[in-house]
Amino acid sequence: MPLQYPVHTTTLDNGLRVVVSPDPAVPIVAVNLWYDVGSRDEQPGQTGWAHLFEHLMFQGSANVASGEHLNTLQNVGGSVNATTSFDRTNYFETVPTGALDLALWLEADRLASLADNLSQANVDTQREVVKEEKRQRYDNVPYGHAVRHLVELVFPSEHPYGHVTIGRMADLDAATPETAQAFFGRHYRPENAVLSLVGDLTVREGFRRAEKAFGWIAGGERRPRTNTAPLPGLRGRPRQEILADVPADAVYLAWRLPARDSRRFDATDLALAVLGDGQSSRLQRVLVRERELAASASAGALGLIAGTSLGLASARALPGVSPDDLEGALTLEVERLASAGPTPSEVARAVVQFERLWLSELAQVDARADQFGGYATLHGDPERVNRRLAEVQAISVEEVGAAAAELLTPDRSAVLRYVKETA
Repeated sequence: MPLQYPVHTTTLDNGLRVVVSPDPAVPIVAVNLWYDVGSRDEQPGQTGWAHLFEHLMFQGSANVASGEHLNTLQNVGGSVNATTSFDRTNYFETVPTGALDLALWLEADRLASLADNLSQANVDTQREVVKEEKRQRYDNVPYGHAVRHLVELVFPSEHPYGHVTIGRMADLDAATPETAQAFFGRHYRPENAVLSLVGDLTVREGFRRAEKAFGWIAGGERRPRTNTAPLPGLRGRPRQEILADVPADAVYLAWRLPARDSRRFDATDLALAVLGDGQSSRLQRVLVRERELAASASAGALGLIAGTSLGLASARALPGVSPDDLEGALTLEVERLASAGPTPSEVARAVVQFERLWLSELAQVDARADQFGGYATLHGDPERVNRRLAEVQAISVEEVGAAAAELLTPDRSAVLRYVKETA
């Protein structure tokens, strides 16, 4: 049975799409802005710019000093954050009901005027912040570049997903106030955004306040996106081996999957859950507990909208286990799933896991607002949030088995191995 969260939508004259979902249970409102720009929109020489702009958006606008967006909302009891991915950049805050107009005004001010307030000092400061984040989260941690290597194995370099969100140092160095303004002008526009409001407000209040805060900002017709054709399955089993200072040898397998939240994607996602999601999954049971080859093992899918998603499985070796033995054991479990398919109980467990996570997320107003923004932006249908659980529950055991047999075979995977340096 579909969920029944209220979903009300309108589009302002400037193209801003607004989603309002009243929930008077607690005196707070989640404010969530999705901009339809992620690393897939970056041009050659501009990798990392979408993420750089996530930081620049807190550097001050016409009426707000640098850092004051965050401080102002925290001082009234709000929480604030932002994230960037392959497919989007989102900005979100949860505030007491009385601070809603303040939050909307702050978001509107930076949308309307940030480009005019970009200085060389602002760009330089946030570029260094992003570069330091890259050092701390990617360059100087074990396996920190695994996703980059996997993306480069799975996607052609010219593909929208052919590089990771953090970007390349040289491209970040190339950003100037002028080029940043041009990037902002292309992507940070009302018609390229979705505003979601969830919490203690009425539909009429939500629409009225959105119009008051954003309606004066110039916008236009939304530019259609160019369709990205799905990539065929991998052939030839591309592979890479990295000799590095890591705690243990590790093996990763990666596949090209259908676009996110399509029926075939859902079936494959459930197959990967059977393979490696949770303590009762096959990889945990066989590689970790029974054969004692791996300290950890997992599998899952990264859903992406532009034609092709990413499927992953990985295992980290216990001492004395060679990378060859670990890869062989991991590949064997993949082969078994692809050839024999899952059992009904395994699929039922995977569906229940999805249900538990989905309902737990939607129980939070901020996460619910984020899902409405995501489905409005990427699928054009925020009400699909209510149908999403039923969609996954409708996937049959046979569909999961067929997806595994077609899409998750070892010969369609890429292989990445980390080998521990020895003294």
